[in-house]
Amino acid sequence: MATDALRAQVAAKWQESFARLNQNEPGIVGLLNFSRAWNIARESIRPRGLNEPDPSTRYDKSTFQASFELLNKCRRLPMLLESFLEDMRREFPVIREEVERYTLEYERTSNTSFILDLVFRLLEWYKRWLPMQELGATLHSAFVLSFQTHLFSALTPTFVRGFKELCASTLPSTDPELDGPVPNVEMWQAFETIGLLDRYENIIASVGYEHIEAHVVTTCTGQWSEPMLGQLRKWMTDKVVPWMLLMYARNATTADDARAMLQNVGSRFDFHMAKTLCDLRTKEIFDIIIDFPDSSGALQDLKECLHRVDQRASLVHTLRKSNRKRLLHPGADTRLILTQYVATIKCLRLIDPPGVLLFKVADPIRRYLRYRPDTIRCIVSNLVGDDDSGDSLVDESEPIQALQQTELEDYTDPNWEPEPVDAGPDFRANKPSDVISTLVSIYDSKDLFVKELQVLLAQRLLAITDDNTEKVEKERRNIEILKIRFGEAALQVCEVMLKDMTDSKRIDGHVQSQKASVIHPTIISKIFWPMLEATGIIMPGQFRTFQEEYTKEFSAFKPDKKLRWLPHLGTVHLELHLEDRTVKVDVPPLEAAFIELFSQQDIWTMDALIAQVGSSVDRTAALKALLTWVDLGVLKEQTENTFKLLEVAETVATGAREPRGVTTSAVELPSAPSVQQQQAEQMRVYWKFIEGMLTNLGSLSIDRIQTMLKLAPGYDQTVEQLGIFMEAARHEELVVVRDGMWKLTPK
Repeated sequence: MATDALRAQVAAKWQESFARLNQNEPGIVGLLNFSRAWNIARESIRPRGLNEPDPSTRYDKSTFQASFELLNKCRRLPMLLESFLEDMRREFPVIREEVERYTLEYERTSNTSFILDLVFRLLEWYKRWLPMQELGATLHSAFVLSFQTHLFSALTPTFVRGFKELCASTLPSTDPELDGPVPNVEMWQAFETIGLLDRYENIIASVGYEHIEAHVVTTCTGQWSEPMLGQLRKWMTDKVVPWMLLMYARNATTADDARAMLQNVGSRFDFHMAKTLCDLRTKEIFDIIIDFPDSSGALQDLKECLHRVDQRASLVHTLRKSNRKRLLHPGADTRLILTQYVATIKCLRLIDPPGVLLFKVADPIRRYLRYRPDTIRCIVSNLVGDDDSGDSLVDESEPIQALQQTELEDYTDPNWEPEPVDAGPDFRANKPSDVISTLVSIYDSKDLFVKELQVLLAQRLLAITDDNTEKVEKERRNIEILKIRFGEAALQVCEVMLKDMTDSKRIDGHVQSQKASVIHPTIISKIFWPMLEATGIIMPGQFRTFQEEYTKEFSAFKPDKKLRWLPHLGTVHLELHLEDRTVKVDVPPLEAAFIELFSQQDIWTMDALIAQVGSSVDRTAALKALLTWVDLGVLKEQTENTFKLLEVAETVATGAREPRGVTTSAVELPSAPSVQQQQAEQMRVYWKFIEGMLTNLGSLSIDRIQTMLKLAPGYDQTVEQLGIFMEAARHEELVVVRDGMWKLTPK
């Protein structure tokens, strides 16, 4: 029973299929018509070689359409499509061979014309195998998908590289004097037809990005004086947009259509240009700050780019890294660090007015300066105009104002704005607006600056050696300006010091009127002046007489005051009348005391001299004082630590005295070797400092070494003396010098 039913079912299906294929025609006429239509349809869409004749030469379009209509009625179009796709798969190795042949030629010659020829060759195959549009969209879509699938599987990485080079060759040159290539519209149409535009859209875009990057780097590197962003956008409009039109808006018929087509891609290209310029300026930011204000144009570009590109964190990281490497190390002078810090403040406020970037960048600089021993002195010296570097930390055009303190948020202020989203928790507490307030805020209290002001003012006032009222008035004007910044109360002690200078001149005038004296002391108040280092120097001979006479007259004028001399401070103008010459010189009191003792006898030992002027005198200071007279040719060292007065000047064989520190023979200058030994012994203490500098920092100039040695306790050598010592070290092969840069001798 089951077998009979199955046979009946199969027979019914067979009859149904036969009737559908035979189209109710008598006999097998309909089946023969179906067979003929199938053969015509397959022949019309069969993939052919480029040299095979077209099927349209055998049949007209109406025959093709009638055949496809018959197959459609018989529900055999899906089978026809499968057969067509299988034929394409079977014939595609011919195209694969073409791809390999052209790719090998490109790989051999690196000539992109082979890639272009291959593209046009693929276009020929595409058009040759493309079914007639009259056959319907389904067949067309299936062909495109199958052709591209087989093609993309056949394209090698070598083709991709050549395709990228081919696209790059269509871009205009980065040299504005050279004309760009002639636009090849057919090439871009071929790319679109065979699907290369969609397939390699990212590669084509990367070509444009790399071209923009190359132009930005070539044009903008080191160009900081003027903003470059406007010029770059004009270049984009003139050079890159026409190239973009070929790729993205070839079919536009009007300018509005082209603008609409380029809106998204144009925005991406403009973003990449801004990002590239931002990356370049971020990389150059340290040098841009050094060159400020001549680099204002670069800062404007960076400000605009940061609004477009979110790279604020990268800017902070790069600048902090550059500061650590190039600024915050022992080899950098404190004045240089302060100057760079002030320039950083000004530059980052131009880029980011709220100050978030400055807050993040400045923190390491402030912490480093806080632990530098001479930071306060450098700031104060610059405030009072005592900085010899010539670089002022304060802009003269900036108005003088009081130091600003941190203020609480006023949320009732209609102009109040919330903190930026990337601001830190302590952002508001560290945002004074003027430069001086920012520098002073490095420390927790301004009292340190006030005390340093007092010390510096004392040094400057005591350095006034003549009756120069202009210098005193200059100091008075400085104090008046500083009162605005630090307040009246903080500088009252400075007012007393200035008043002492005026009173001292008046008292000296009265004493001189009672009894003329060759000494003109500066009389100061012990309580209000900074603690001045006292020494036990006792001025001998006529100097002691002058002091006693002056003290007597002072006590008569001011009986309630007691005068205590500080003989180690001040300057003495001497005229030494020797047998063959007169020497006029201004020297410190210790030098004057020593030479006064030589008026009693011609030969002294250093120990005897120290005993006469006070046993508390340091031997190093005593040696330095004696060497001053040796340099002037007034004394000479007979034996070690024994000096003789030269009433008649001695000369060397050349007729001129050798400078101290230069090696000479014992006949020419017997005292020189002993003096050199004393100096070498004094400098040997600092050799470890110098060796450590050159080990850690590499090559250094003599000025940089001198600057760093000044931070060492007790160092008082001049740069010339340091140079002599370094030359001696070079002769001992401890160091080498090239182009003025010293470094340790390689081991």
